[in-house]
Amino acid sequence: MRILLSPDKFRGSLTARQVADAMAEGARLALPDAAIVTLPLADGGEGTAAVLTEATGGTWQTTTVCDPLGRPVEAGFGVSGDGRTAFIEMAQASGLALLTISERDPGQTNTFGTGELVQRAVATGAMHIVLGIGGSATNDGGIGMAAALGWQFLDASGFTLDAIGNNLIHIRKLVPPPTPPAPGVQFRVACDVTNPLCGPAGATFVYGPQKGATPEQLVSLDAGLQNLAQCIHEQFDIDVASVPGSGAAGGLGAGALFFLNATLQPGIDLILDAVGFDKHLSGADLVLTGEGKLDRQTLDGKLLKGVTDRANQANIQVVALCGTLDLNPADLDMLGVRAAFSVLTKPQSLAEAILTAHDDVVRATFAVCRLFF
Repeated sequence: MRILLSPDKFRGSLTARQVADAMAEGARLALPDAAIVTLPLADGGEGTAAVLTEATGGTWQTTTVCDPLGRPVEAGFGVSGDGRTAFIEMAQASGLALLTISERDPGQTNTFGTGELVQRAVATGAMHIVLGIGGSATNDGGIGMAAALGWQFLDASGFTLDAIGNNLIHIRKLVPPPTPPAPGVQFRVACDVTNPLCGPAGATFVYGPQKGATPEQLVSLDAGLQNLAQCIHEQFDIDVASVPGSGAAGGLGAGALFFLNATLQPGIDLILDAVGFDKHLSGADLVLTGEGKLDRQTLDGKLLKGVTDRANQANIQVVALCGTLDLNPADLDMLGVRAAFSVLTKPQSLAEAILTAHDDVVRATFAVCRLFF
């Protein structure tokens, strides 16, 4: 009997590795003789770089970069065991979690620290870089990242602008660095959204409010991204605005396309391929997965949908555990799971649930394994 444990994180309480370890504890209590394989996963946001580093036998490196408001913050990135690939998540340097609620202001934040992480990763000698862009605090179209790599942005008078969201509307000329910042390096971006750069379905109007944008800012920031796209098109004859996913992470999707010559890939497939999910799936009798909350967003191209799609193709049943279960039976059928269970066992506050999360996952896993085998 072989059980594959491939959860995402339970945001705010357990990392993907901690969830997988708790699942393994429960599975071994229920089925001491079973072959238990832990393969924690990530969705392109927080925890992605660590998951990919672990899966490739790599090493974790830390460095000091700028946070979204330009303050020093310790951030990390991974390098694969063979040294050829580096794993970066922009949330380490430019993530919303680095700011208090009162500090959220996408007009003032930028992705400069993400650019610094790119610099550090290139300096290791890695020739392939995987960039996860979930969880951003920014709406700067990637100009902050580009500024860290040597790009300049000039206004109508030829003065250099600070690379922040509020200044996107004032850009009239882009000045490349004198030498390419990452010659020969291939960039792949894990991107699970298809939003265009601008407009009602674009970066600003869809994601700006959660980053602190006021209704007035939404209009001006969207106009700024339109201006950036127009300047890029006029100077370099490249259209980034209409590419699906260009609106990801406050326009960092478009910025990665242009400034890094990156390819945007569905984060689910990129991550599952990088950790060798199909190899571990082969021969499994059950896949146990999960995340903090199962809701309608889970159905919309998220990590668990990728897990269930691949498992179902291999005729392997999937059970999902979560903190909050907000899907009806029809939704669960659409997700492709055999069953889904909340790990919560009694009424409690979020703070209490966080404290008991490990034990709750152990108990829920024990029950699932006893039920299915």
